[in-house]
Amino acid sequence: MDRRPFGRTGLSVSALGFGSWPMSGKERYGSIEDDEAIRAIHRAIDLGVNCVDTAPVYGYGHAEEVVGQALRGRRDRVILVTKCGIAWEAEGSPIRRDISRANLVREIDLSLQRLRTDVIDVYLIHWPTDSSPFEEAFAAMDDIVKSGKVRFVGVSNFTVDQMERCMRVRRIDVVQVGYHLFDHRMEQEVFPYCARHGIGVMGYGPLAHGLLGGAMTADTRFSDPDWRAKGVAFGQPLFKPENLKHNVAVVGRLHREVAAPRGVHVSQIALAWVLRNPVVSTALVGARNPEEASANLVGASLTLSDAELTRIADIVSGAAGTIRAFTPLRAAVEEWE
Repeated sequence: MDRRPFGRTGLSVSALGFGSWPMSGKERYGSIEDDEAIRAIHRAIDLGVNCVDTAPVYGYGHAEEVVGQALRGRRDRVILVTKCGIAWEAEGSPIRRDISRANLVREIDLSLQRLRTDVIDVYLIHWPTDSSPFEEAFAAMDDIVKSGKVRFVGVSNFTVDQMERCMRVRRIDVVQVGYHLFDHRMEQEVFPYCARHGIGVMGYGPLAHGLLGGAMTADTRFSDPDWRAKGVAFGQPLFKPENLKHNVAVVGRLHREVAAPRGVHVSQIALAWVLRNPVVSTALVGARNPEEASANLVGASLTLSDAELTRIADIVSGAAGTIRAFTPLRAAVEEWE
């Protein structure tokens, strides 16, 4: 597994990281067995993945607990990433963005307990909100680092203007953003900013939240509690029926014209495309079982030719529901036009 510099942290991170959002239990992506999830993490680590990403909001703490179980005896082999800034009153109750100092200080201890560790390697504010000043939030993050509970800090889903406000208080070490073949928004401003400042970049959703997994059809429909039920993925209406039919055809072309000639799966082409960008430190991809974890590794070893990249760009240019706006203060299941 290729290792890349993680910004200026001094850490070397595997090109593929393990994303635990699918381990949310019955929420979001549907239920998977905890034992299988743990086995998937173990397989990924054994194959060279050294980054595991999670968040408290994934299943109201469930994913963090599963990750904590999986890392027993393996904690020293991974860069552990979790997030903060989302709160709820009780399991199943509505969630809200809360980056106040009081909430961030409260959350770190809860995450440490669920993850069964004394220190978190990278701690990210999960989403921006205008309910509290970013400067106050990042001052709190700096204090958490000084307490010894966290090594490095950063943000997820922030615009450059929002990051600038954080950087006035403390350096951002790592940024996490959505990035895949159907979503190039980060290439406009966020990636150049991270390159200039030596910020590590974690790309989530490299398989377009299942679309590039190759299993969807024009008739695929989602129902609650699956977050894709509204047809919108982080501002892009990729999964609305009229767009999904078109996008499934795009994935079909990617398979026939690019993946099949290479003898690989379209998902592996999608991962290789994300990783061809030198700004990306690690691409986060989940796995429901050890077999999926093994298959993902192939994408990390592929190098796409110039001709293949040109063909991919031509095919994806016809995708439906892709937009250029990035306004993360809006809800992820609303269109950001």
